[in-house]
Amino acid sequence: MSDTQNTGGQNTGSSAWRNDPYSGGAAAYDASYDPRLYSGVLTKRFIAFLIDLFVLSIPILLLTIFITLFGIVTLGLGWALFWLISPLSVVWALVYYGASLGGRHGATVGMRMMDIRMLTRTGEPPYFLLGVAHAVLYWASVSFLTPFIVLVGFFNRRSQLLHDLLLGTVIVNASVSLPAVQPTRPV
Repeated sequence: MSDTQNTGGQNTGSSAWRNDPYSGGAAAYDASYDPRLYSGVLTKRFIAFLIDLFVLSIPILLLTIFITLFGIVTLGLGWALFWLISPLSVVWALVYYGASLGGRHGATVGMRMMDIRMLTRTGEPPYFLLGVAHAVLYWASVSFLTPFIVLVGFFNRRSQLLHDLLLGTVIVNASVSLPAVQPTRPV
């Protein structure tokens, strides 16, 4: 069975997904086309992650302080609100990642500070649901496969982690000018 379509003896060059997952649709951002796109991205992602953890923790810390003070004022009755911290933390993280990755910058606060952004493999900007899915898959994969998901980034040209590969996203340096459509590589 051939991976290309039969067009009267001519090879059209279309291959099955198992041979080249980046062949469908528009050209993917290829590291061999412009290595500056992915230069230092893994290190920048790690630092951006730490910055985002700090940004995410500020409202949770403020809520914890408020509930503590409210509990003191109400003679302990307000401390019953501490159960809200866990679910609100999850909701806040999902809204943060969905709005920031799905926003006009395609990057969280930490990613903007580190000058990186997320794109789909075809170069389109991400959207809210993709940002939420990116966060959920990241935290799920970290829960089960730590630290192996980080190792995946060392073995591919685009420095993609496991959840990036599953979602078809890339993290690129934002300061590198991206062409509208990149030339296709010969097969």
